[in-house]
Amino acid sequence: MQNFWLWFSTGLEHITDLGGYDHMLFVTLISISFTFSSWKKLLVMITAFTLGHSISLALSVIGNLSINTALIEFLIAFSIFIAAVYHLRVKENSNAKWIYMIVVVFGLIHGTGFSYLLKAMLGKEEAIAGPLLYFNLGLEAGQLLIVLAVLSLNFVMSYVKAIPVKVYKTVVVSLIAIVALEMCVERVIAFF
Repeated sequence: MQNFWLWFSTGLEHITDLGGYDHMLFVTLISISFTFSSWKKLLVMITAFTLGHSISLALSVIGNLSINTALIEFLIAFSIFIAAVYHLRVKENSNAKWIYMIVVVFGLIHGTGFSYLLKAMLGKEEAIAGPLLYFNLGLEAGQLLIVLAVLSLNFVMSYVKAIPVKVYKTVVVSLIAIVALEMCVERVIAFF
């Protein structure tokens, strides 16, 4: 049980650590257009992201996937920027089915980013199935906390009449786009 809590808390801390806010920004973008009443659609979207990052996390940890860390960090920032631009350009009620595939692909990118911490912590440990599962469960718990925070903020903002919900969402998404663009530039510079 101690082993479970070690890896679970590491995954939870990794996604909720303010120093690693890039993953928080992406989960915020996934959640920003949803309300508590549309939780089923949000669940499908979050599951698509989870599927993607679980696959690449597992493949990377067992050694079947190895990509340059600087490139992955840039692609994480770029995926956030693209998701923000998508939000700003597409109508609120768009029901494009292909967006789920895009979220899976972005999940693959983000999972590879998660894997570097996990691989470093595992070292030469041979039994990786348990730690991999527990770490991923911690990531998911952290992700759910972020989703709940965004949905709660969406709920509160829908009752504040001074700021229309559409304006609030546009401001939040625009700020995320600016931060993501800055991350892209920083990470391109670091790449070279």
